[in-house]
Amino acid sequence: MSIITGRLKELGVELPIPAAPVAMYVPAVTVNNLVYTSGNDCRINGKLIFEGKLGKDLTIEQGQQAARQTMINLLGVLQAHLGDLDRVDKIVKLLAFVNSADGFMDQPYVINGASELLESVFGENGKHARSAIGTSDLPFNTPVEIEMIVQIKA
Repeated sequence: MSIITGRLKELGVELPIPAAPVAMYVPAVTVNNLVYTSGNDCRINGKLIFEGKLGKDLTIEQGQQAARQTMINLLGVLQAHLGDLDRVDKIVKLLAFVNSADGFMDQPYVINGASELLESVFGENGKHARSAIGTSDLPFNTPVEIEMIVQIKA
């Protein structure tokens, strides 16, 4: 068992098989030693675990759960793309969008749900640069969408 698979198991995280893209894109692209993922959301078995806007329909805690599930889905994309998450050298950056009600300004706290999982899984190599942006709407009324850049081992 790989090191990262072992950590995921310890955390009780089971990676999903990535769903087929819903539009004209690919889930991940590697350029040199960087993997760029497409945006992902908080689906389990094709169904969003939450829908709506933070600060209106959902609490920060629900947003954190959505962000965590989104990151689990992204790790599933990386697993499928790379074949082994032990190939990950460093999580470089997250770009995160939060479906936000007017006046909601706690996007960074919502996205901590994803960031904390990455640090738990990858340790120091899971610490990353990040942007957490509030937006008025997201596709399918998902509360969170995240994409990431990952450095892989040569």
